[in-house]
Amino acid sequence: MAPPNVLMVGTGEYTTGFVGGGMSGSDKKVGVVGLTIFDLRRRGKVGKLSMVGTSGNKFPAIREHLQKNIAQVYNNLDTSFASFPSDDQKDPDAYKAAIDALSPGDAITIFTPDTTHFSIALYAIQRQIHVLITKPAVKLLSEHQTLLAEARKHGVFVFVEHHKRFDPAYADTRHRAVSGSLGDFNYFYSYMSQPKSQLETFKAWAGKESDISYYLNSHHIDVCESMVPAFKPTRVTASAAKGIATDLGCVPGTEDTITLLVDWEKKDDTSKRATGVYTASWTAPQKAGVHSNQYFHFMGSKGEVRTNQAKRGYDVTEDEAGLMWYNPFYMKYAPDEEGNFAGQGGYGYVSFEKFIDAIAALKEGRATLDELDRRGLPTLKNTIATGAILEAGRRSLDEKRPVEILVEEGVWSLR
Repeated sequence: MAPPNVLMVGTGEYTTGFVGGGMSGSDKKVGVVGLTIFDLRRRGKVGKLSMVGTSGNKFPAIREHLQKNIAQVYNNLDTSFASFPSDDQKDPDAYKAAIDALSPGDAITIFTPDTTHFSIALYAIQRQIHVLITKPAVKLLSEHQTLLAEARKHGVFVFVEHHKRFDPAYADTRHRAVSGSLGDFNYFYSYMSQPKSQLETFKAWAGKESDISYYLNSHHIDVCESMVPAFKPTRVTASAAKGIATDLGCVPGTEDTITLLVDWEKKDDTSKRATGVYTASWTAPQKAGVHSNQYFHFMGSKGEVRTNQAKRGYDVTEDEAGLMWYNPFYMKYAPDEEGNFAGQGGYGYVSFEKFIDAIAALKEGRATLDELDRRGLPTLKNTIATGAILEAGRRSLDEKRPVEILVEEGVWSLR
């Protein structure tokens, strides 16, 4: 069967590495999505490529950036794509024309502001287009369940891009937890932060369309959810710090750091309870030595695990940058000895390949949607607790009270 054509929705840092008229200053200088999809095309796993944004006038500079920093670096790796809207137009609904240009069975990737995910994903799903959405899938639990129902109705695979599930250390930890060797879930603590400089990139939406918990806590809440399938969350209490982001120009009320305290209980034995504490911040020091400081501690009734994703025993010191810890397990940008892109083993890349391989398995009849759910992939069904916790956390902050999570006959709700 012919491989799926892929539309990349969103033209920002994670897709292209292009921010504010030039190359990003973060660790994603050439992006992740575009580079990965271009290489999957080289390998014959995807077909024609396209990209859609809201302002067509960005595309000439994006093409120049990709040609210089990807094609010329990796043996002329093909970075061509069709673009929407045209270079002389602006159109916030250009994604509709771009999706309409696809055929049933093709795919899209969505890396856009959180508030746009639902409408874009729903439009694609209803046209039988497979969907990969960056985390969080959506901001509202009701929208999550609507997408899940629509995806089942139209036979579409929807994958939430929680790439940390494929980090080797995290995957090993999850296996130990799910296999039972660590015993029943008892306690989980996570921390993830990025430096203040990232707020320059996020200022357009930070505190307006989303918050730091949706942006970063979503990672470790999903990791926790994937590790404890026998447990469900029951209540969320949120707390936040403020003052730094607003001093840096973000809108009043923008939180600097958000902590979610989550009560969990075992599904078949409510006497067994656990506590999850998830903290995220985008106001860390500018020179922390890492782009993302991130780690977690899982404790069960028979054992515990501590994982530090920021410091992997690989540090580099340079006169200007100082001491830095790098993570080549995420995206390996260094070319191989022949000058080709060689990052296929990075878990940032693996996440997209899992999505494309799942589509192929569906098309060829080697898997069903239910079977893909059972594989533990970050599907809509397998990430619903994460969606519930994130919205409950937002409501807890806004309403200044704990928020309960209920599950009745398979339907999730907040109270």
